[in-house]
Amino acid sequence: MHMTLLEGNDEVQVETMMGFLIWGLRHSIQSWAINEDPTKGQNMRWLETWACLHSTNYYSMQAQQCSMGISHEMWMWWIRVCMHVVIFVLKIILRRSADVMLGSLHSSSSSSDTDTTTNNNNSGGVEAAAQGGIGHALQQAAAPPSARDLVLACADLLHRGDLAAARRAAEILLSTSSPRGDAADRLAYHFARALALRVDAMAGHVVPFASSSGSPRQSSGGPGASAGPYLAFNQIAPFLRFAHLTANQAILDSIPAGARRVHILDLDAAHGVQWPPLLQAIADRADPALGLGPPEVRITGAGADRDALLRTGNRLRAFARSIRLPFHFAPLLLSQSTKHQQEDSVAGSGSGSSHAGSGSSQQLVELHPDETLAVNCVLFLHKLGGQEELAAFLKWVKAMAPAVVTVAERESSHPTAIEHPAMAMGIDGREQDELLPRRVGAAMDHYAAVFEALEATVPPGSRERLAVEQDVLGREIEAAVSGVGGRWRGGLERWAAAARATGFAARPLSPFAVSQARLLLRLHYPSEGYLVQEARGACFLGWQTRPLLSVSSWH
Repeated sequence: MHMTLLEGNDEVQVETMMGFLIWGLRHSIQSWAINEDPTKGQNMRWLETWACLHSTNYYSMQAQQCSMGISHEMWMWWIRVCMHVVIFVLKIILRRSADVMLGSLHSSSSSSDTDTTTNNNNSGGVEAAAQGGIGHALQQAAAPPSARDLVLACADLLHRGDLAAARRAAEILLSTSSPRGDAADRLAYHFARALALRVDAMAGHVVPFASSSGSPRQSSGGPGASAGPYLAFNQIAPFLRFAHLTANQAILDSIPAGARRVHILDLDAAHGVQWPPLLQAIADRADPALGLGPPEVRITGAGADRDALLRTGNRLRAFARSIRLPFHFAPLLLSQSTKHQQEDSVAGSGSGSSHAGSGSSQQLVELHPDETLAVNCVLFLHKLGGQEELAAFLKWVKAMAPAVVTVAERESSHPTAIEHPAMAMGIDGREQDELLPRRVGAAMDHYAAVFEALEATVPPGSRERLAVEQDVLGREIEAAVSGVGGRWRGGLERWAAAARATGFAARPLSPFAVSQARLLLRLHYPSEGYLVQEARGACFLGWQTRPLLSVSSWH
């Protein structure tokens, strides 16, 4: 009586499971496009060959075992052992899939010489793998890379000029992440999207900045074209309110008791949400007993969108009327590049005005000798093009002799290209892309803390958080990746060095300003994660142990 593996329910299950395992192994290997990677594919082709041999010789082995008289029990034991080995090796391969995938992306654009070498190496791949066996695969196994590793790998492909591989890597990241996942998932999505936009911009395909829906949008940074997400960010996170409140207190402290006219030059007027609290505080300085009303306040609001500036002026005028405060608003239109040329930066002493470069035209900042001038730079300095432009801008500000200059900017603890101008600048004065991975890494560390803060303080599924991350933080990430808005790296040290070189001196914030910032967190953002610290004459807002924003004042 002849035994056969096709008899009995157990044998049918073994055959079916073996078939599925072999098919799954071959399908996984083929889907990873291993044949494009000459170095990382050798350890996996022998597995494909092994699977093919077992699938083609499966039934011939059945005949052999029958003719050799091997017992049915022994044969079933041997099949189960093989099944466990296949499952074990398959798990190892799946863990390595991300590394192999990125390797194949980069090798897809290699030269024909490399391809020739690949073919020569592949000819002995099966034999070498057979000698190493499963032990060699175990030695090569590694933990799957994190989302940060994959983003940095994509940035590395981009700065090497491999646009096709960088685009494919960005698409893989976009397909495996989501703007509605956890903090790490959302962060990876926005950086992958920013890198994809950067690739397309370098290839000349699309506008470098686009909205979350895919339509083009302006790259003005900060609030952007829509007021809704910007105002929502002001409500759910303390960063903007901290900057506005602390800068306002520094301005208020700089106004002399008997001042009758106050002029504020706001270099990024945005939607004007910073000024109503300060206007109220100035209005409260009226002394009816002495017959003195509040001082007259004039705000020169700068920005790239004239219509937005006019709307901001109308809102501020209406608020000033409601508190009986003499008020004037003048828009100052600046180009998106915000050019301030040094030759246009010095104001004539008798002209009563200062020239602000604005692309092809010049705007006049009206000055009066009897007014107290404050220059407000909240999230503005990082928009300047480089060290020379920053120095020219500060000289232009110093020529107006302001009583105080307030600076609020994002913080980064990473060394940056800006700290090494000789390395960072090319012959055309632009930042070289060879430092793109460093820039992306610094920005990713900063925004990882911001996303973690929102994750911990905003309810899951919040529509406001989704809008903020897409239309505010997403824009900032795109600017950081493109290099347009990434020059904030270096933080207070960079601005302090540039200010001192221009002749400014630090004006320490008052203890009340720091106490007020801490009170803001306790009342409106009660979370143990947010932290306010005073150091080096400035006030810092951070999440956990990472400083994210600094406010300082100068004169």
